Amino acid sequence: MFKSLRMLALGASVAFGAFTGVAQAQALSEAQKKEIQEVIKDYLLKNPEIIQETLIELDRRQRDAEIAARQKALKDLGPQLASSKFNGIAGNPQGDVTIVEFFDYNCGYCKRGLADLQKLIKDDSNLKVVLKDLPILSPGSRDAAAVALAVKAQVKPEVFWDFHARLMNKSGQIGKAQALEVAKAVGADLGAVEKEVGSADIASAFEESRRLADSLGLSGTPAYIIGDEVVIGAVGYDKLKVKIDSMRKCGKTECS
Repeated sequence: MFKSLRMLALGASVAFGAFTGVAQAQALSEAQKKEIQEVIKDYLLKNPEIIQETLIELDRRQRDAEIAARQKALKDLGPQLASSKFNGIAGNPQGDVTIVEFFDYNCGYCKRGLADLQKLIKDDSNLKVVLKDLPILSPGSRDAAAVALAVKAQVKPEVFWDFHARLMNKSGQIGKAQALEVAKAVGADLGAVEKEVGSADIASAFEESRRLADSLGLSGTPAYIIGDEVVIGAVGYDKLKVKIDSMRKCGKTECS
């Protein structure tokens, strides 16, 4: 609702601003400017569909601009997304299609989306999943992500995937204590983990994820990257599967 009101105000501002600009350019008197504005106001009130059409066009342009900016960012940042040393890897490391997920351990929608990723990996032996920590919801999220990154650095990918799933499936608020509990359960060296959580490498991992998220215009989790598309939210197994299949078929998430 608030977005619609803001866009309505913007649409009206554009209309009035355009005509006022013309009036100023023609050096009209204040009375003439006021008369023109009254004519415009009366016309718009009698023809409100013009404002609606303007809002639709503004919304379309905004979406197109966001998509173009994200596609450019994906082209520029692709190597970091796919092969950063801070990535968690699940599925087939040599898979022919890659899906990148930005997530937060305290994100309820990410928890829901975990089952989708698990099923995708189970059903598709040629899928590579890249996990990017984006701890934005709470200090606990950042603490848990720090432990997760430290665990990732010392265990095999399949063990880290087990750790990730266990931690994501924990109920309640997730923080350092919960992450260390899961780390112990999967056999990680807790002493080494404790030493690593405050390291420069962990800080660099967070900085990289934040920079990538900002460049891609991500403000929440989960967010998935498949090919040249950014998929926002827990959209479900079926929609992700269609996009993955399309990547194999035509190299894009939507085949014409």
